[in-house]
Parts: sequence; C-alpha cells; structure tokens
Amino acid sequence: MFSYVSILNAVMAFGMETTFFRYLNKYADKARQVYNNTFAVIFAITILFVMVTFPFAGHIAELIRSGDKISVQEYATYIRLFVGVLVVDAWCVIPFAKLRADGRPARYGMIKFVNIAVFITLNLTFLLILPWWTAHHMAGTAFIDQWFVKGWVGYIFLSNLVASIVSFIQLLPEVLKLSTDFDKPMLREMFSYSWPVLIANLSFLVNENLDKLLLSKMLPQNISVREVGIYGACAKISIFLSIFVQAFRLGAEPFFFNHAKNKNAGQTYARIMDYFVIVVAIIFVALVANIEVLKYFVRNKSFWVGLNVVPPLVFGYVCLGIYMNLSVWYKLSDQTRYGLYISGIGAILTIVLNVVFIPKYSYMASAWISLAAYATMMVLSYLWGQKNYPIPYNLKKNLVYIIVSIILVYLSFTVFHRNIFIGNGLLILFGLGALYTERNELKAILKK
Repeated sequence: MFSYVSILNAVMAFGMETTFFRYLNKYADKARQVYNNTFAVIFAITILFVMVTFPFAGHIAELIRSGDKISVQEYATYIRLFVGVLVVDAWCVIPFAKLRADGRPARYGMIKFVNIAVFITLNLTFLLILPWWTAHHMAGTAFIDQWFVKGWVGYIFLSNLVASIVSFIQLLPEVLKLSTDFDKPMLREMFSYSWPVLIANLSFLVNENLDKLLLSKMLPQNISVREVGIYGACAKISIFLSIFVQAFRLGAEPFFFNHAKNKNAGQTYARIMDYFVIVVAIIFVALVANIEVLKYFVRNKSFWVGLNVVPPLVFGYVCLGIYMNLSVWYKLSDQTRYGLYISGIGAILTIVLNVVFIPKYSYMASAWISLAAYATMMVLSYLWGQKNYPIPYNLKKNLVYIIVSIILVYLSFTVFHRNIFIGNGLLILFGLGALYTERNELKAILKK
C-alpha cells in the first residue's frame, strides 16, 4: 500500500507548494490570499478524497489486496488509516512551505525530526516493547491485553498517522493564521500554473519507480524477485546523493523565488549552479571511490554482484539535481507547461527503453535508462531555458567539473577495480583541484 504514497501525495498537493512560492513572489502584497488560496485547494482535494475512499474502503480492499491472509475488513481498516495519513500530511504541505518562505529552517527541521522520532518510537513500542512487556507479565499487562494485538500490521499505519497528527499540531500557529480571505481571480490563475506542475511531478515519479515494477513484470518469474532485490539493494547507495539533492531543493526553491526580482538574480542563480555542480561532482566521486565500504549497507553479500548499477544511478541523480536547479526558469516565467513537457519526455523514455531493453539486459538497462532520462531532462531544460528565460550559467566550467568527475569515477571503478586507496586519492586530488580553481571566489566569500 505504501507504494501508492508518493503518487497520492503528489495528487493531493496538486503542485500547490511550488505555486505558493511563485505567487508569494508575484503578489507580495497579497501574501495572506496566496496562503489561504493554496491551502484551500489542498483542503478541498483531501475532503473529496476522503468522501471517495472512506465509504468504499471495503470495495477498494477487495480490489488491491493480494492473497487471503488478510481479511477484507482488516484491509479496509488499513486503507482508512492510510487515507488519514495522506490527508493530514497534505494539510501540512502549505504550513511547511510557509515556514520555508519565512526563513525558519530550525522550526521546520525540528517538526520533521519530531515526526520521525514519534513514528519510530511508536513502532518500537507496538512491535517490540509491548510484546516483551506482556510476555513477561509486567505491570499493566491485564489492561494492555484488552486491546493490544501482537503483530498487527495496522500499528505501522497507526504510528504514521499519530506522527502526522503531531506534526499538524506543531504547525497550528501557522494553520490558525488561515482565513476565508480568498482571491478568486488569483485562484483561477493558480490552477493554470499548478496543474502542469502536478503532471510533471507524476511523470517524475514514473521515472523514479517504474523501472522496479517493469523488472518484476518483464523478467522470467524464476529470476525476477532476485533481480529486483539486487537492483533495489544496490540502488540504496545512490540515495546518499538523492538526499542531498532533495535537501538542496527544499532550501533553494524559496530562495530562488525570493530573489527573482533582484537586479542580479540571474548571476546569483548561475553562481549557485557553479557551487552545486562542484559539490555534487565531489559527492559522485566520493560515493564511487568508497563503494567497497558503502557496499556493506547491502546486507546480502550475494547482491554485491549488482554494484555496477551504482555509478550510472548516482550520476543520474547528479543530472536530476542540475535539472532541479535549471527548472527555476519555467517556474519564474510562469511557463510551467515546459516542466510538463520535460518530465513527460523523461517518463516516455523510461517506459519505452525499459520495455525494449529489460528482457535482454535486466537491471543494468534500468540503471542506464534512469541516467539517460535525467540527462535528457537536464539538457532539454537548459536549451529551452536559455531560449525563454536566459540565465548566464558557466556552461564550460560546469562541464569541465562534470567530465572530470566521470573520468575519475571510471578510473576508480573500472581501471583500478574499486581500490579504496586509489579512489580516495583521486577524490582528494579532485577536491584540491576544485579548491585551487575556486580560490579567488572563496577568498571573496570569506572576506564578506
């Protein structure tokens, strides 16, 4: 069921997070209406979602449950809890965006941390502590036995729901600032801006998740489970760069919008791109150079045969990160349809190429196709962006860093057979080279 989370989250957010930042910048004198409008859209969508799902949870359970181990009634309970999580999380989207727009990262981070802490604590309580407590007949066992069901899967959903509610409660100071002061003409304008963002987000999710689904469907049944397991396990190593890219997006998006009206905004965006490319290139080299250590995150040693997917997957996230930086042009110029086109092309490439090449090349095809899709999206965004909303990026300089990182990764992974000492030696040389090249820029920053 959790496989549907990302898609449903995107649908219920309806691209309103990006829309909030854009219209906060576009109509600075109407900040209250922007806040009210974006939250109202998400709230209306969630209410419709509840009306469609809650009464028909039993029918939905019959459609999506697999096997007979779980009754329809119990599965329907899971669905209702799951819907609750999705709805409360959706209500938190705009208040969280407001914290980012207001420049309050500490409060944002603390609420996210508490959410994770509550989720983990409740899971440990339901799945480990209470079973141990009742098994040893500790104080209160009689009371716990009246309601506690050992091993009930629903506790995972319940823990998630409680954690989401705790986040919403912490966001109440922001939520209570909402009112019914709407701007209907602006709302119509917002919809025309946000729906391409929604489709683009859904297309991106296709790029992220479809390869694993196609692997399981298109490979022979006797090997598909293992191949998907190998691919999924080794792909975890690339998550380190993915997390950095997502964290950067969270901080950079409001910054890009806030500085859009500045005279030198284009130069600022170009400098940010310079720093970003250097950092992701170094992380790319670092991850591959230390793959002999990082492979221990893949507990099943027989899965290490799939480590060849790591370089293309990691470089795919390099391309994705650069694309996210480049995407500022269509968001600031209100041409979000280009985001739809670019992500749509990426999704089509992902689908067609996986269908063609998975039967012959298995998960290696998926890894390289993921890279090809993100690289294509990156190039298209740059070309269309320079035509419609020119930003003076240092193309040659950034290409040098990217090409050098690719060469170093090839040397470390292939020529020197993943030797950790040689790989880290190359990493150090790369880092020192970057410091030397950027020495004047760094001196200027330090003087400030």
